[in-house]
Amino acid sequence: MFPSLNGNSDYAVALLKTIISVIPDAVMVTDREGTCIMVNQAYMELSGLSEKDVVGKPANIDIAEKESILIKSLKEKRPFFNELRRVGPEKKEVLCSATPIFIDGELVGSVGVMHDISEIKRLSRELEHKNQLIKNLQPTYTLDDIVGESEAIVKAKERAKACAGVFATVLISGESGTGKELFAHAIHNLSKRAQGPFVRVNCAAINKDLIESELFGYEGGAFTGSLKKGKKGYFEEADGGTIFLDEVSELSLPAQAKLLRVLQEQEVVRVGGTVPRKVDVRVIAATNRDLEEEVKEGNFRKDLFYRLDVLSIKIPPLRERKEDIPLLCSHILKRLNQKYGRGVSKISDDALKMLYSYDWPGNVRELENVISRAMINMDISEKEIKKEHLPPLNVAKSEEKLKPEDGVITVNIKDKKWKEIKKEFEKKVFDYYLRRKKKKVDIARELGITRRSLYLKINNGDK
Repeated sequence: MFPSLNGNSDYAVALLKTIISVIPDAVMVTDREGTCIMVNQAYMELSGLSEKDVVGKPANIDIAEKESILIKSLKEKRPFFNELRRVGPEKKEVLCSATPIFIDGELVGSVGVMHDISEIKRLSRELEHKNQLIKNLQPTYTLDDIVGESEAIVKAKERAKACAGVFATVLISGESGTGKELFAHAIHNLSKRAQGPFVRVNCAAINKDLIESELFGYEGGAFTGSLKKGKKGYFEEADGGTIFLDEVSELSLPAQAKLLRVLQEQEVVRVGGTVPRKVDVRVIAATNRDLEEEVKEGNFRKDLFYRLDVLSIKIPPLRERKEDIPLLCSHILKRLNQKYGRGVSKISDDALKMLYSYDWPGNVRELENVISRAMINMDISEKEIKKEHLPPLNVAKSEEKLKPEDGVITVNIKDKKWKEIKKEFEKKVFDYYLRRKKKKVDIARELGITRRSLYLKINNGDK
C-alpha cells in the first residue's frame, strides 16, 4: 500500500521524482505541450545532456535525427514502441518507447523510455563470436568425406588413419584446394580426442599484428582496444582437443617462436602476461608451400619445422589422380543438387573427357566451382551436364604448365632404341630430384630402389 498523500502535492511530486530517479532505464517526462518537465540520472548518463539542457525545453531538444517519439505519442495520442533514434551530442543510437499520459480522460503529458542499444549490439557480437567458436569446435568431416579410389588418395587416407592413433604433431602439405582441412578433421575424428574441441585457424586470414593475441590470448589492457578482462586464445579454446593451423607458413617469426614454446612446453603465455598456462592440445598444421625451402630462405624456423614435421601427409593434386574425377563429380553433384534444389543426375562422356583433359591448378575446389557454374548454366529441366554447359577451360594453357620442375618428364623416342630411351628417361628423373637438392638416401627411398643402385645409375648410367 502507498502511504496516504493526504492532498500533499509536494509529497506526491517528490515520490514521483524518487521513483523515476531509481529506474535504471533512461526516462523523460513531458507536459501536454511536449515540453520536458523531468528526466532521471540514467537519461543524463545515456544522452550526455544535463537536466539544465533539457528541462523546460521541447522534447525534441535531444534528438539528432527524426522526430521525437514523445511528441509523436502526444500528437497521435497512442503509444509507440522500440523505435530507433539518435540522441545527444554523440548521436548515440537508442531504442525509444513513449506512452501518452491520461488523467480522467484528459491528455496531460507523455513518458518516454530509452535503451542504449550499444550493449545489445555488444551482446549480439559476443553471441555471434560464441556461435562461431561452437562451429569451430565441431569437426565436420570424416575419412568417408574424402572421395577417391586412386592409389595416391588411398595411401594418403591410410596415412591419416595411422596419424590418428598417435599423439604427435602432424604436418599436412598439398596445393591449395586439395582438401587439407578434410584430412585434419578426419584425423581428429579418428583420434582419442574426438570428443574434445577442434579449433580451426587460418593463419593467412588473421591480421599479422593480431596473430599472437588470437593464438595465445591476451591479458586485460595488453593493448589499445583489448577487453578489460582479457581473452582466451585459440590454444586455450582447444584445450583437451586439437588445433588445426592452416597455412602455418604465414606465421610471423615472433609467432613461430611462441608456437615452438607451446609445442615444447605444452603451455601458453598470453600477450601482456607473464604467467604460463598449461594446455593439452594436439597440433595439426597445413601448408601449400615447401617448408624446407622456406627454412632455407629464412622465412621459417628450422626448429619449428622439425617440431611440426613429426608425422607428415602429402595430399596429391587432382592432376595426379584424374581417375577420381567421376567419383568426385558424383559426390559434388549430390551436394550441389541439395544446395540449389536441382535434380542433375549425371555428366556426359564428352563433358567428362573435357574435365580429364584439364590440368586443375585449383584442384578439387576448382572442380567444384566448374560443376557449380555448369549447373547454373543449365535449364531447370535438364538432368545431364553436357560439354556446352561447362565454363571455358583453357586446356592448351593448362598443358603448357606441365614443366620438368612440376615433375612432368618428356622423352623423344623417335629413331631410338629401348636402351637409349630408358637411359634418357632415368637421367631426367635423377636430374629432377637432384635439382630439388634432396639427399640421395631420400631419393632412393622415394623411388623405391637401393642407394647402391641409385649411385650406379647416376654415375655410370644403366649398362
